[in-house]
Amino acid sequence: MNEFAPLLGILAALTVGVISPGPSFVMVARMAVASSRSHALGAALGMGAGGVLFGAAALLGLQGVFHAVPALYVALKVAGGLYLCYLGFLIFRGASQPLAIGGGEGQIGGSRRSFWLGLTTQVSNPKTAIVYASVFAAFLPAKFSLGFALTLLVVVFLVEAGWYALVGLLLSSARPQQAYLSYKTWVDRAAGGVMMALGLKLISSARES
Repeated sequence: MNEFAPLLGILAALTVGVISPGPSFVMVARMAVASSRSHALGAALGMGAGGVLFGAAALLGLQGVFHAVPALYVALKVAGGLYLCYLGFLIFRGASQPLAIGGGEGQIGGSRRSFWLGLTTQVSNPKTAIVYASVFAAFLPAKFSLGFALTLLVVVFLVEAGWYALVGLLLSSARPQQAYLSYKTWVDRAAGGVMMALGLKLISSARES
C-alpha cells in the first residue's frame, strides 16, 4: 500500500510530460494523417516500448550513469539530434511528392516499420531519458518490490502508447486526412522543418552540457 502514492506521483508527472508537444508527437501526428490508422497505432506502440526502455533504464540508475560519465549524455544528445534532423529532412524532401492515403506497403509490414520508427524516434531524444530519471528519482521509494517495478513499467507503456494511440485515432479520421491531402506540401515542409529544428536544438544544447 505504501507504494501506491509513489506510483500515482510518477503517473501524473509522466502524463504531463507525454502530452507536451515534441518530436514524437510530430511523427505520430503526421503518420496518422499521411498514412493510415494502423500505421499510427503501430508507431504509438513503438512510443510505448521506448518509454518502457527509458523507465527500465531509470530504475537501473540512468541518472547516476549520466552524472558519472557526462560525455555519454553529450554524445547521446548529438546522435539523437542528428537522427531527428535526418527524419525531418526525409519528410521535407518528400513534401512535393504525391501521396495516396492507405497505399504503398502492406498493412503488416507497414505497421511493423511504423513500430520501429516510433521506437527509434522516442529513444533518439536523451532529454526524455533525463525526464524519466528525474521523475523516478523524485518519486521512487528507497526500497521497492519487483511487483512495483513491473507495475510501473506497465503504467509507463499505457501512458505513452495510450496518448499517442489517441492522437493517431483522432488524426487518422477522414476529415484530417482530406485536409492533409489538400495542403500536403506545406504540412510536410512544416513538419520536416519542426523536426529538423528540434534536432538542431538538441545538438546545440549538447554544447551547454
